[in-house]
Amino acid sequence: MARETDKRPGVLRSLDWWTIGIYLALLIFGWLSVCGASYTYGDTDIFSLDTRSGMQIVWIGTSICLGFVLLMLDDRFYDTFSYIIYAVLLLLLFVTIFNPHQIKGSRSWLVIGSSLRLQPAEFAKFATALALAKFMSTYGYNIHRWKHFAVTLAIIMTPMIFIILQRETGSALVYLAFFLMFYREGMPGSILFTGVAAVIYFVVGIRLEETMLWDTPTSVGKFIVLILVQVFTAVMVWVYCRDRRLMWNVILYCVGITALFLLFSEYVIPFDVVYVQIALSVVMVVMLLWRAFATRLPAYFFITAFAVGSVAFFYSADYVLNDVMEPHQRVRINVLLGLEEDLAGAGYNVHQSEIAIGSGGLEGKGFLNGTQTKLKFVPEQDTDFIFCTVGEEEGFLGSAGVLLLFLALILRLIHLAERQPYRFGRVYGYSVLSVFLFHVFINVGMVLGLTPVIGIPLPFFSYGGSSLWGFTFLLFIFLRIDAGREKVRN
Repeated sequence: MARETDKRPGVLRSLDWWTIGIYLALLIFGWLSVCGASYTYGDTDIFSLDTRSGMQIVWIGTSICLGFVLLMLDDRFYDTFSYIIYAVLLLLLFVTIFNPHQIKGSRSWLVIGSSLRLQPAEFAKFATALALAKFMSTYGYNIHRWKHFAVTLAIIMTPMIFIILQRETGSALVYLAFFLMFYREGMPGSILFTGVAAVIYFVVGIRLEETMLWDTPTSVGKFIVLILVQVFTAVMVWVYCRDRRLMWNVILYCVGITALFLLFSEYVIPFDVVYVQIALSVVMVVMLLWRAFATRLPAYFFITAFAVGSVAFFYSADYVLNDVMEPHQRVRINVLLGLEEDLAGAGYNVHQSEIAIGSGGLEGKGFLNGTQTKLKFVPEQDTDFIFCTVGEEEGFLGSAGVLLLFLALILRLIHLAERQPYRFGRVYGYSVLSVFLFHVFINVGMVLGLTPVIGIPLPFFSYGGSSLWGFTFLLFIFLRIDAGREKVRN
């Protein structure tokens, strides 16, 4: 229940108009980018509904109308019906798995009539955010309790599994962004650090696996990863157990003994030093277990699990990459890591996108004057790779301006989330922030060749109604919740 205070202003006066202004600016720049990406020499009417630029105006107009409707609803509506909205979207995701219509190998689209296509995965983001906010704001919730944390994981994993079954892996990965919100709500930093460490192990290990260290038969990738595992483990001993002596013992013994055997392998008898590192890691784990049982501190058990899991993850990653992943997925990762070039195959999109962005120079070629995009060299240039159009036509200055707009949006969302008086609004706000941040970082990164090509849209820029509506739902529901922050709840 909630009652309004006597001096509580109306909804429109309570809205954060700065965020709405940023939203409208992104819509305008997004439409200009769609025009540039879809325009063909000789077109006479970019406003025609037969063109993508014309249809994008329809999606923008309907999005603004949807935003207005979302603002007119009572903010308690989203709290009250969170689980129902989530259940409805889960049902749509489940039904879509059996959809007979395939678009580019994916079953993620519901085809309504002859022309309307909707992607439930785009709408499930705001539904998942609402369900998380509802559950995490219940009385007695504690993210440090495994039962509570397991339920929050289930809320995220269920739509992810359904989307993966639709063969839309890229959209499923977006749901990992909610872990950023967990961190704000008290998730131990060790979990986030474990995820970052796993990425480092994978990139360094796979990238340098075939490179040998000096004149020894030792893989540089394996050598560096095992050293990192030992150093990371030692530092965690100091951070979580305050055992400085054990930390230095682990680092000095592991690094020192490894260095001695490396010199022996280089100048006396060549052999794989990795075997020595594995033996040292085993000794380290045994030492940690002994300390865990001696002190009965749970942190030692966690650190032991981290060390064992790190080594197991690294050696399983190579197997997954070469024996589990599909060939096209393996090629994409190898291209990203620089192990393969394949400019005519998996690396073609990124290569052409980099050419388009580079050709824009400082100030760009001007609106509708981009040659790479007009001649259709870049596949998906008005959807997943639309940022290359910004780079070619608007240049470095225009690209920087767009990124600054997104930065302003992110910073504004942080400000709005932090001023929420109740956990429901804060959790939902940080969920929205996390989704936007993930989309911008991955989309711009893949266009520049810095992140894997997983096929996710750039918010408010990529052509299409589902993504634009989905992002509008995410943002305007939060704006409505923020507008009601001055209510007193009983």
